[in-house]
Amino acid sequence: MCMAASFKSNNHFFGRNLDLEISFGEEVVVTPRRFPFRYRNGDVDEEHHAMIGMALVSDGYPLYFDATNEKGLSMAGLNFPDQTRYEEYSENKVNITPFEFIPWILGKCETTVQARELIKTMNLWNESFSKELQLSPLHWMISDRDSSIVVESTESGINIYDNPVGILTNCPPFPYHLQNLSNYMNLSAGLPENRFSKELDLKAYSRGMGAIGLPGDLSSSSRLVKASFTKMNCLKGDTVEEDITQFFHIMDSVQQQKGCCDLGNGKYEYTIYTSCCDTDEGIYYYRTYDNSQINGVDMKHTDLDGEGLYKFPIVKGQHINMIDRYQMSIP
Repeated sequence: MCMAASFKSNNHFFGRNLDLEISFGEEVVVTPRRFPFRYRNGDVDEEHHAMIGMALVSDGYPLYFDATNEKGLSMAGLNFPDQTRYEEYSENKVNITPFEFIPWILGKCETTVQARELIKTMNLWNESFSKELQLSPLHWMISDRDSSIVVESTESGINIYDNPVGILTNCPPFPYHLQNLSNYMNLSAGLPENRFSKELDLKAYSRGMGAIGLPGDLSSSSRLVKASFTKMNCLKGDTVEEDITQFFHIMDSVQQQKGCCDLGNGKYEYTIYTSCCDTDEGIYYYRTYDNSQINGVDMKHTDLDGEGLYKFPIVKGQHINMIDRYQMSIP
């Protein structure tokens, strides 16, 4: 399972948790403007918007899990099993495979409005990258600093939904998640009032009781509720650094720890990495399960007019800042 989030303060931030049982050898990848995107339909984009994100590079092609382009448009693909339907090749639409969807949108569009119009011309073609890398059932969140949309390809066709909470998890389909939020409309960040009965003198006995009933399990519906509540009630900072820190705390609210989501046969789903892209600056920040330090890659430090991919391997291993005894304060 996974979660994606869009968060606007002084800058706009977009990121995701990748929750799986295995890592695919992903790394931060910058695709410059002149890297040729060769689509399975025969089209070639010789020039497009540059982008940065987390990807698996296979046969020289960046298979993005999430990415942001130089114009600030961001996109992430999340697991959507038992709901997704991809179509056979169509003569009447632009045939784009699911693994090409992110670079196709980010390479051409600057806003969610443009993305929405481009998607209307598209057929999500049921074509795998290779025999080894079969298609994953996905749905997608696309965000700019002003709005977010969700794209789902199901039995009813390609559906595009406005996303007012700027959060996406997994199944069920997105309309269910929005309706489900109504079940939690009584939640508050403040102390609750006694609505149980005027005949009882009920008082709050602890801080945080306004959020009693906020789900904490690892199901996708519960994670969307908790992440939405956390994001929409958290305070925004005065500096970019404060906002980056707050964004990671939002993502932490629904992280998965090894052992808590048992898939059987000794396999456990966990949060492999968490990303946070400052879409205004083009800086991609991330943390991994084994490395709590925030690491950053600035796409502007590469040649954005280049033709080859720039790959930045994941920083592995925990980085612990030990305080030397000479730094201690002596009264």
